[in-house]
Amino acid sequence: MARFWYGLVVGILAVVAAGAAVVFTGAYNVAASVPHTAIENLVFSTTMRHSVQRRAAGIVVPATIPEDQIRRGFAQFRESCVYCHGAPGVDSVDWAQGITPEPPFLPDTLRGRSPAELFWIVRNGIKMTAMPAFGRHLDDQTIWGIVGFIRQLPDMSAETYARLAREAEERGAATGN
Repeated sequence: MARFWYGLVVGILAVVAAGAAVVFTGAYNVAASVPHTAIENLVFSTTMRHSVQRRAAGIVVPATIPEDQIRRGFAQFRESCVYCHGAPGVDSVDWAQGITPEPPFLPDTLRGRSPAELFWIVRNGIKMTAMPAFGRHLDDQTIWGIVGFIRQLPDMSAETYARLAREAEERGAATGN
């Protein structure tokens, strides 16, 4: 039995030493221009998914989000989100492709997320992804408007998105904004 414990301790020390070597020698390449490995993608995406699910579990989702709040959410999306995430008929900007991991195209990735999870992500951001914590400068009502809008993206056509953009520009021109 003593050999087991000795082997376990030596094994743990070897893992700690290898980790310290990677950290302190600079062996791990942190360049955003180098994609994550398959193992890193698996670890990061699994960790993120479970972390978001756990933290979003207690969030109370509004029964409905009023249309005017969703329109304000659309305006905020156009101002802050579309550059990285794109939209129906709108590609992300070139510099967003230099972010590692590359920001997801939201219409393709939202179906598996609950409204509470989307709210939590927009409000708190995601470490090591360039997804900022919008809760630092937006109130919860504004964030729910964004959630209400982005939940429509998977079923939205490019024509509908373009129409909403034109309407927002016309409203902005009419109000001087």
